[in-house]
Amino acid sequence: MSLISSAFAQTAPAATAGGGIFASLTSMLPLVLMFVVLYFIMIRPQMKRQKEHRAMIDALAKGDEVATTGGLIGRVTRVADTTIGLEIANGVEVSLSRSAVTQVLPKGSLKS
Repeated sequence: MSLISSAFAQTAPAATAGGGIFASLTSMLPLVLMFVVLYFIMIRPQMKRQKEHRAMIDALAKGDEVATTGGLIGRVTRVADTTIGLEIANGVEVSLSRSAVTQVLPKGSLKS
C-alpha cells in the first residue's frame, strides 16, 4: 500500500526534470527571505542593545547613580572588574555584579 496516491504522484513534477536547480532555489527563496527579515527585525537590534549595554557597563565610574535589574537605586561607591559597590542608603552598601546595572541615572536623581 502506497502512502501517496497515484493521482498525486502523476501530477508531481519530476525533480530531475529540466530546471531542477532553478526550481529548488525558487522553493528555498521564502525561507531565505524569512531569515533576512528576522535578522533585520530581531537579531540586529538585539545585538545593538547588547553592545550599548556593554559600553555603559564599561563606563561605570565612582559617583554614578544607577538602577539595577532588582530595582535597587543607588550611588556607585567602588568599581572592580566584575562587581561594584552600591550605596543604597546612608552607610548601607551592597556589592553587585556589574551586569546587574540596567541604566545610569542623570546626576542629582537621588536625594542625599
